[in-house]
Amino acid sequence: MAVKRETITFAALSKEIKGGSFRNIYVLQGEEPYFIDRLQELIIETALDEDQRDFNLSVFYGNNANVREVISTCQQYPTFAERKVVVVREAQLIAKQPGHKNDLDLFASYAERPLATTILVICHKEGALKSKPFLDALKDAKSGVVFDSNKVKEGRDLNALIGSYANSLGCNIDTKATSMLADHIGTDIARLYSELDKLYILASDKNITPLLIEQNIGISKDFNNFELEDALSRRDAAKAFRIVDYFERNPKNNPSMATVAMLFSFFSGVLLASTAYDKTAEGIMAAVGTRSQWRARKFLETTRMYNTRSLINVIGYLRECDTRSKGIGSRQGQYVLLKELVYKILHA
Repeated sequence: MAVKRETITFAALSKEIKGGSFRNIYVLQGEEPYFIDRLQELIIETALDEDQRDFNLSVFYGNNANVREVISTCQQYPTFAERKVVVVREAQLIAKQPGHKNDLDLFASYAERPLATTILVICHKEGALKSKPFLDALKDAKSGVVFDSNKVKEGRDLNALIGSYANSLGCNIDTKATSMLADHIGTDIARLYSELDKLYILASDKNITPLLIEQNIGISKDFNNFELEDALSRRDAAKAFRIVDYFERNPKNNPSMATVAMLFSFFSGVLLASTAYDKTAEGIMAAVGTRSQWRARKFLETTRMYNTRSLINVIGYLRECDTRSKGIGSRQGQYVLLKELVYKILHA
């Protein structure tokens, strides 16, 4: 029977490495480069003191790496240190070398009997590593771990990531502050974590608030997508148009396409809540696919302002605005289209 591959999160693997517990082999693979880069840096920083790296750190690059040479290096004992670290960066380029199509398979024999004093880190970006013999040997021998570095999707996945990282720093972050960061920074994970690190240092009470973000990152706590969503959910026309006017005056930080995408996600959730059989918070959470009771209650409250027919119309308006903002059937400016969209939603 096939051995099931271990699955592990970035936070769990980081904690394990920081605690000084190392695997013989790490395969770090996927589309999101930040997690791959950060983990291999963390392994080097934790496994070797700075003065040990000259003799016990070997780094290869996939565009010119010879896998046999990498394996030979792995089989050498450390010099005046407890362990050595061998890193293969950009391993996806190995298969692109002339005559090296299946060279990753050569790691299979090493995975069966890795040297206990060597940590091998293979960084494979742009998707999954394609070597069944190697991955099978890794699973069967239980000699390492495969970490999937997946792209983070905007919406609840991104919000959950922000909350999880803030909590790992020992901070609390409220829903509005999370939404402000998600809207302003998006899925640029390196920048997002950098800003959260800065906010952690500045948060004297370990609470990341909208005011703290406004003061130190330059995002308005009163004029953002979260506030626009809230205004539309209550059919507060005056506030909604004030926010859109602010967006128009500050286009660099408030692209209309991001706003339309956020509103589409929100009103899609409201529509699901409107048609859900179970109207409890738990029922709405299950119907919409959210783990936030606060979010579920927000969806349910909005259904009191918009009936199902209105919500279907709103979804249609959002799709139309998205199409027209891409220049299909319209040459109007993005904020003209956004104001028209807000008017239609308020009168749906």
